[in-house]
Amino acid sequence: MLATLSLGFVLGIKHATEADHLAAVSTIVSQRRSVWQSAAVGVFWGIGHTAALLAAGILVLCVGLVIPEKVANVLELFVALMIIFLGMRLLHLHIHAHSHGGRSHIHLHFRDEEHAGTFHSSLAGWRSVIIGIIHGLAGSAALTLLVLSQVARNGGIAMGFAYLLIFGAGSIAGMLLMSSLIGVPISLGIRFLQGSLVPIRLLAGVLSTTFGVFYALKVLQKLASS
Repeated sequence: MLATLSLGFVLGIKHATEADHLAAVSTIVSQRRSVWQSAAVGVFWGIGHTAALLAAGILVLCVGLVIPEKVANVLELFVALMIIFLGMRLLHLHIHAHSHGGRSHIHLHFRDEEHAGTFHSSLAGWRSVIIGIIHGLAGSAALTLLVLSQVARNGGIAMGFAYLLIFGAGSIAGMLLMSSLIGVPISLGIRFLQGSLVPIRLLAGVLSTTFGVFYALKVLQKLASS
């Protein structure tokens, strides 16, 4: 039992480091100015992800529901579209011209900076939770639930829920680590390199959008062949 639960924790860490998870979370981390804020993004993502897995796990363990492959692929497509949306949202810039002492200056402002302190910005903390929930319901989570059903078959429903909680703890720890690592160069760049915020966010937006497009095309191919 200890070996099984330990394996669940390790698989949870590995699950958090999958490319689609990192692509989505990096768009949120790139908007944070400190490592602590970046780490919080990972924790909130893990909480949402674990909550979704627990809800799906109840259906698997108590009802015996099996997620069809086509439904899993549709959920993956939704994740790809979400990554594209997050990346393009990060690329939303506003150009403002200001005049100081007879000299004109052009400044680039991001969408979230213009809504700082508003109800819009107060919802930013929930964004990571929602992304985690969507990832928890997507295709890779379906594979996790298949493993969960095997664990419950050999050790009972209690063992299945214990595995799921340990797996969730692993995913929280894994994303906490990854979001912190992503946040370190961003925090250092903002602190020591003036004007680095714009290229960092633009790079994160371009990479996430590009990944989302290729991911969506890959999932569409799977849907077409199924």
